[in-house]
Order: sequence, then structure tokens, then C-alpha cells
Amino acid sequence: MTLFSKYNLNEVLNKSLKNINFTNPTPIQEKSIPLILQGKDILGSAQTGTGKTAAFCIPLLELLMKSSRGSLLIMIPTRELAKQVLDVINSLLGFKSSINTATLIGGESMSKQLSQLKKRPRIYVGTPGRINDHLQRGTLNLHDAKYLVLDETDRMLDMGFEVQINKIIKFLPVSKQVLMFSATIPNNILKLSSKYLNDPVRISVGESNTVAKNIKQEIIELKSDEKLDELINQINTRNGSILIFVKTKYGTEKLSKALSRSKIKSFPLHGGLRQSKRNTIMKNFRDMKFRILIATDVAARGIDVPHIEHVINYDLPQMAEDFIHRIGRTARAGSKGIALSFVTKGDFSKWKEIQKILNPEKQIKSQHKSKNKSPKQFNGKKIKDNKRPTFKKKPDYKKSFSKKSSDQSEKNYSNDKRSRKSYSDKREDNKRPTFKKKPDYKKSFSKKSSDQSEKNYSKDKFKKNNKQDDFNSNTKVSFSRKKTNNKSSVKKKSSNRGQKNFSKANSQNFNSPRKRRK
Repeated sequence: MTLFSKYNLNEVLNKSLKNINFTNPTPIQEKSIPLILQGKDILGSAQTGTGKTAAFCIPLLELLMKSSRGSLLIMIPTRELAKQVLDVINSLLGFKSSINTATLIGGESMSKQLSQLKKRPRIYVGTPGRINDHLQRGTLNLHDAKYLVLDETDRMLDMGFEVQINKIIKFLPVSKQVLMFSATIPNNILKLSSKYLNDPVRISVGESNTVAKNIKQEIIELKSDEKLDELINQINTRNGSILIFVKTKYGTEKLSKALSRSKIKSFPLHGGLRQSKRNTIMKNFRDMKFRILIATDVAARGIDVPHIEHVINYDLPQMAEDFIHRIGRTARAGSKGIALSFVTKGDFSKWKEIQKILNPEKQIKSQHKSKNKSPKQFNGKKIKDNKRPTFKKKPDYKKSFSKKSSDQSEKNYSNDKRSRKSYSDKREDNKRPTFKKKPDYKKSFSKKSSDQSEKNYSKDKFKKNNKQDDFNSNTKVSFSRKKTNNKSSVKKKSSNRGQKNFSKANSQNFNSPRKRRK
């Protein structure tokens, strides 16, 4: 018997807990299980990876098994998390259980879900959008739902599901037990809880916006064009499963292909993939058929894979709060993990915001790529004192790209060293590059200089990334630049320089206005 025996659970649950090696309840489980068994409403907050899913699944399954009537509805923000919660439930129920389940998530066949609903399940796990679809169609009946769980509630509200949640709850009986769990408890969560929870018990485990003690944090200060080589180096020197975060859907695909060229096997995970493809990738990753997964923030929300040993922030998150959720994908359920972040000069403002929400006493190990430098301790306080990462000063390079995003600027010009060198020589001699002035081409080129990933994907993402580009552009004033008395001259030089580099990279003659960049 395990220590879970003190809760007087039925024989089936005790046997299942033993089979999956659940020996000692986690703090969130110790606090939640007895209260849920008593029928209390719960408003709980806990760090990710603390065993929150089992904290509500174990007692609710016990209550369902004691009675032949009543059902359970669990609302989850993402499809991946819904499947993970259902996996936990199935492992606790066992193969011979008479309690049927249904998974109601977007991206999967409606006919398959209808087939599950015909079996009169007592447990429903799904995302708000698809649950609401079934209710509107009349294919789902929740009149006997005695238990409601809102998991990752802060994420559901961030993703715009509040309207759907309100509609769904109207289909549930007035008398029910409601459990609400969230990583943080902001005002909108409190407002929602006051609306639907009856005299809830507040449970809090760990401090919000803090990193688990068993996560070792590291940063590497580098240039944008050095990130890929450094990533390959880090992968080759680390053992175990690795989760890599990037900003965009396009970025996951691009990085996976780049690693493949270096004979490193990886798979991208993003919202643009078919649900069946996403399921296959996650299953293979859990089964350790490959060890490197590349994901966006949205796709990775709720990923619970115990064997992830390393989280690498290839791109820093758009929102500082997402940093905690990212690195929380490692060191699950008491295990140890490492979180590595790449920080470029253009990331300084983001990193500064991240430091504000981290424990100021937390020491982060900083690595330097130079062979002549040994690893140094990176103190979050130093960032707060406005001490930037050490980068080589390139005033001419920054000056010519004032109106473009920092990431694209670094990418285009750092990859063409010979072009940059020749231009620098000509500036020193005060000689302009000999190119004909082509206003139409300049206009066309400026339009094509935006990130290709923003062009290929959703309008919402496009808007979001544009806002970030604007943010980076606004911060350019903090970079040092060379003064000049002739502003028009600077503008023309920048334009000519762009023409020169672009023509050199593509080996095209732009004397003909009909030729376009491919």
C-alpha cells in the first residue's frame, strides 16, 4: 500500500497508483484530495509540474466510482493537454473500468466524437470551443454533470475562451462541485471564481512567477547569426530529451530542417499541423523515439512529458510571463532539469522584463562562446542595473537598418561578411557605391524585407509579430551610432548599401526594373 492509502480510496485506484509508481502525494495533492472528497469547491494555484492533474483526477474518480450516477466535465485550453489529462484518467481507471470517457477537442473527426458520446460517457475532457459546438448541435447533454474542472484557467482566458466558458456553464446543473486551477490568480480569475464557485477553499502551492528550485538556469550571450551553430553545439554536448522554443510556426519548420542538415533528428510542433500529425509527434516524443522537439508557445502549453531534461529558449517569449511556463516543462514532479536561454542584443529589453518576474536571488549561469573566457555567474541583479550583454560594437551596421526589424537586420548583414567589408572600405574613403538610383526598386525591396514567417501564417500572428518588430525598432535609440551632418546622405547610403548587398547575395542585375527578387 502507498501513502495514498490514508485517503481510503477504493481498491482499483490504489492498485492503479501502485502500477504507475505514485508513492507519495505531492503538496498540491495533499492539500486538494481530502477537500475534494469532502465536496468542497477549490480555487487552486500551483507551479507547473507539481502534480495538479492527479490532484483533481484521483478524488473525482473516487466519487464517480462510489455512485452510478453523475458525470464529470473537464475543460482544458489545448488539445495536447486534453489528451494528457485523459491518459492520466485512463491509467487510474484501468482497462476493465465500466466508466466510459469522451475527448471533445478541435481538429479531430466529429463522427469519432459522436461515436464516443453514444456510449454515454461519464467523463468528458475537451476544449471550450468544441464542447460548445456539441452543446449547440444538441449532441452533448450535461444535465447530470455533478463535477466541473477548469484547468489552466488563466490560459483559457488568455486564449479568449471566457465567452465559451460562460455559455457552457449555463448547460450544467446549478448544484455542482467546481474546481478551478490556475498557475496564477489575477483579478479576472478571481472574478470568474466568484461567479461560479460556492465558498471555495483557496489552495496555493509555491509562489507564482517563480522558478522551481530544481531547475538550473543558464544563458548564453551571442549574436543572432551565431544561434544555430551554438544550438548544434549544445545539442551535441547534452544528454536526454530536449524541448526547444521558437517564436513562430515557420520558425519551428525552418529550425528543424536546419538541424536535419546537420544530421540531428527533430520534429516541429505547431498549431498549423493536423491534429493527427500532432498526436503522432507527441506520442513518439513521449515514447522517446526521438529526443528533440521544437515548438511554439501555443503548441507547447500543457505539454507534460516527464523525461524532458532540457528546455532551450532559442527565441525568448513575446510575453515575460510565458518564460515561467516554458522552463516549467522540465523538472516535472520533483525531477531535475536545465533551462538554457539564448540572449542577443535585440533581446535585451525582453530579458530585462523576464528578470523582473524572476526571483532576484536566483543565480543564473552565463556561458560565453569565446574559448578564452570561462563560464561566469550571471546575476539577475546585473541585468536590472542596465548592464548589457557584451557584444562587439558595429555602428555602421546598425545605422543602415534603422527602419527594419532587429532580427532581420542581423540575419541579412551578418551572413554577408564580404559585402559588409567592401561597403565599410568605401565609407572610409567617402566614396559612394556606383549604383543607379531606382526609386521603384527601393520601394519594392523595403516591402520584401519583412520576415517571411509573418507573411505565411495567420493574421493574428502577423499583427502580434509586427507589434514586436515595432517594439524592437523603438529601442534602437539605445544603440550607439555615428553622427553625421548630412541626413540625406545617410539615407542614400543606406539605400545603396541595401541594393549592393541584395544584388550580391542573389547574383542579379537590377538595371532592369522588370526583374524581381525571388
